[in-house]
Amino acid sequence: MPIVHVYVWSGFSDEAKKKTIKGITKVFTEMGIPAEAVEVVVHEIPKENWGVGGEQASEKLKHVQPP
Repeated sequence: MPIVHVYVWSGFSDEAKKKTIKGITKVFTEMGIPAEAVEVVVHEIPKENWGVGGEQASEKLKHVQPP
């Protein structure tokens, strides 16, 4: 059974989570794996705990809004 971990910044909308889970599951079902066997775990990480290019994402990417 595949388990897929998806890491996103805090604030990822419920709608975005639903689309992500559905889309990832679809990829596996297209490979012949039953949807019931696919697990997707969404981890929300605060931007201040995420580094991009040597800086906290909260500082470097202030202008980026979550989906």
